[in-house]
Amino acid sequence: MDEAAILKQKIRNVPGFPKPGIVFRDITPLLLDPAARAMAAQSLADAFRAARPDVVAGIEARGFIVAALVADRLGVGLALVRKKGKLPYSTVSAQYALEYGTDTVEMHTDAVRQDQRVLVVDDLLATGGTARAACELVEKLGGRVVGCGFWIELSFLNGRARLAGRDVCALVQYESE
Repeated sequence: MDEAAILKQKIRNVPGFPKPGIVFRDITPLLLDPAARAMAAQSLADAFRAARPDVVAGIEARGFIVAALVADRLGVGLALVRKKGKLPYSTVSAQYALEYGTDTVEMHTDAVRQDQRVLVVDDLLATGGTARAACELVEKLGGRVVGCGFWIELSFLNGRARLAGRDVCALVQYESE
């Protein structure tokens, strides 16, 4: 069995969450399995090792877990991308579109330095709006996005299109809901 199939077995499908018609891809069973968790973290780190990131930027909230594991394996710093109003220090912000309206993410102004190489990481790529906003934050701070990594991609939502021109890696793909 290939790695993606092993990881996919550890992802729980929760129909009807958070609303009817949605199938939530739950990574908590994967997190509970030390071997699967290590495999997923190592695979994502290996996919971007040659890009030589200086920092891994993790997107709230499950992305914090994934990013911390990847940053540890790469031996680099960890920066946090949070929803507006959650960070205590001076921040930069970027808006992204939701189904009905917009939302905002922020980073501390000292999270990324000029010309640092940054890997943006989240647990799941759906429409790509949050990941794109995270990339914008890194670039506002003078960093260079060297890639975007995810454990899961909902490819039917075409999130890669919002990350066009960037190196994107997702370990597990779902072609339909």
